[in-house]
Amino acid sequence: MSSPEIASLSWGQMKVKGCSTTYKDCKVWPGGSRTWDWRETGTNHSPGVQPADLEEVVKTGVKTVVIGRGMSEALQVPASTVDYLKKSGIDVLVLQTEKAVAEYNALAARGVKVGGLFHSTC
Repeated sequence: MSSPEIASLSWGQMKVKGCSTTYKDCKVWPGGSRTWDWRETGTNHSPGVQPADLEEVVKTGVKTVVIGRGMSEALQVPASTVDYLKKSGIDVLVLQTEKAVAEYNALAARGVKVGGLFHSTC
C-alpha cells in the first residue's frame, strides 16, 4: 500500500487524493486517511500532539511520520511525543503545515511508508 498524496491544502481545508472528504485536520497513512478529531484524545494547541494521536498511524507500520503544526505553527509537539516515535523506530519530521505537506508528498512519491498528522488552521 502506498501513502496517499495530499492533493490540496488551504486554510481550514485539506483534500487527500482518492478521498471525497474535505478535512480540516487529518491523519494519513499507507492506504488511508481520516479526520483528525482532537476531541478523541483531548488534544489542544498546548501541550499539543500526544502519542495517543499517533497510535493509529504508527500501527500501520510507517517508517516516517510528518507532523504539520498549523499554518502559523500554533500546535505544539512535545519532546515526549517525538521520543515516542523514535523509540518505535520511526523517523519524525515536525514542520509548518505547508512545508509538512510538501515533505510528506515528496516522501510518498518516492515510495516511503509515510504517515502524517496535519493541522490546517492556526
